[in-house]
Amino acid sequence: MNKLFRALIAGWGAKKLGFGCLGTIVVFIILYYLLGYVFG
Repeated sequence: MNKLFRALIAGWGAKKLGFGCLGTIVVFIILYYLLGYVFG
């Protein structure tokens, strides 16, 4: 999975969960890492 596609999915997931500004960044990082681990 390429990094751009992974970032888009992680960003969409973080936005859907909606934890506010800082929470969204944290969720984005976690999702980005997990997607890289699973599909990497």
